[in-house]
This record gives sequence, structure tokens and C-alpha cells, in this order.
Amino acid sequence: MHSYASLTRDLERSGIRRQDTLLVHSSMKSIGQVEGRADTVLDVLSDYLRDEGLLVFPTLTWSNVNAEQPVFSVRDTPSVVGILPELFRQRPGVHRSRHPTHSVAALGRDAEAFVEGHERFDSPAALGSPWERLRQRRAKIMFIGAGIASNTFLHGVEEWGQAAHILSDTPQQLIVIDEAGRRHSVPSRRHIGNHSRYYACLEPHFEAIGALSRVRFGDANTTILDAEPCAVFVLALLKRFPAAFTLEWNQANPNFFADVLP
Repeated sequence: MHSYASLTRDLERSGIRRQDTLLVHSSMKSIGQVEGRADTVLDVLSDYLRDEGLLVFPTLTWSNVNAEQPVFSVRDTPSVVGILPELFRQRPGVHRSRHPTHSVAALGRDAEAFVEGHERFDSPAALGSPWERLRQRRAKIMFIGAGIASNTFLHGVEEWGQAAHILSDTPQQLIVIDEAGRRHSVPSRRHIGNHSRYYACLEPHFEAIGALSRVRFGDANTTILDAEPCAVFVLALLKRFPAAFTLEWNQANPNFFADVLP
């Protein structure tokens, strides 16, 4: 049985500093039995970072906000990426960004400023959005019992590097209801092509450049990425091979990530 104290020790051993910006992708089940369950896990992460750092969870709604159901409420629309993000976004002091499909929720140092303005962009993870702010802040990305295929940050890097076939050509006309109940029209293009199926192929390359480490958090095998060197690596890759994450490219070059990359 894991406790607040034991999970805090796991964080301290992980190399994450209390001053860091930390994005967390998570599987609560993978952590094992915890006294106080999900609330204790959130207490550990929040208390570790809230005073000097910034804790961020993805609160994505890509599967339940779309052309057929176009309304996203910052307060009320549930996240679709697990129990920890869903509980976190509802906690006191947490600020959620206003993007209809790829919002984030943040707690800690300048959290409100971090999420501000996400609704101004017509794609999920554009330059200038909270997803790019992770890179600017040299954030760490923690995958608790989750593989790096769930790395939404890399979708952003693909956007910034103008990867082939990452965004739909035509935006959907979506609506954001903000915290005060005001409605905003937010045309939004969608991520397409299931590029994330190839993200795990980057693990040995991230490890080779010192941007990936492996730790334990409770029972969970946990991967930690450094956002900045990962972004630099992927942007350089996309400059040479813009279609590197497409199905067509990988069908034509089945050993690309093992044989072509240095």
C-alpha cells in the first residue's frame, strides 16, 4: 500500500525539482493501491509543485467535442484521459485553458497566465499556446504507467515543424463557454493520421541524447522526458523527413526509426 509519504519520496528520487514545470500523463491503476486513492496522488503532485513550480495535466476533450457536439464548457465538459486529470481540473486553484479539444489544467506558479489565450488558435497545440509554453519553460513530461505514444506535446512539435498530414485542412466550427458563461466561436482544425502510433520509436533516440529517464512512481513504470531537447530532436527530424510519422511513409520505410536515424 502506497502512501502520501512514500509517493513523495518517489518524486524526490525521480529528479523532478519543486521548481519545475511538470506535465503529467497518467494511469491511476498502474500506481497500485494508494491510501486515499486518486486524491492522495493529486495531493502529492500538487503539494510538491504548487509553491515554486507548475503542475499541468492534459484535460483533452477531442472525442466528445466535435462537429456533431460542438460545445465545450471550461467548467463542465469532462476530460477523456483518465481519472486524475478529471479530478484535478475540478480542484480549487486549478485553471483550465479554453481550447475546445486540447485544453490543459494547471496549478501553481503563474498557472492562470500559463493557460491564457488558448482559444485564440485554430489548432490544438499551436505556437504560442500552452503546449509551446511547456517548451519555453523547459518542462518535464511524466508518463505514469503510460507510454510516450500518449505524448500530446509531440503533436505540438509536429505542428511547429509543419509535419505532413498532421492537421485537417478545414476547421470545425466549435464553441467555447468560458468560466463566466460567455460563448466564444473557436474554429478548430483537428489532428489527423494517428501519428502517435510511431512516437514510441523515438524512445531510444531520446534516451541517447539524455532526454529520457525511467523511474518508479508507486508500482508504475514511469518515463520522464525533457521537453526542450525532445522538441529540438523532432524538429530536426521533421526538417529532413516531414512525413516521418505518417502511415504511408512507414509502410514504405518499415525500418526507418531503427535504421535511418542516427
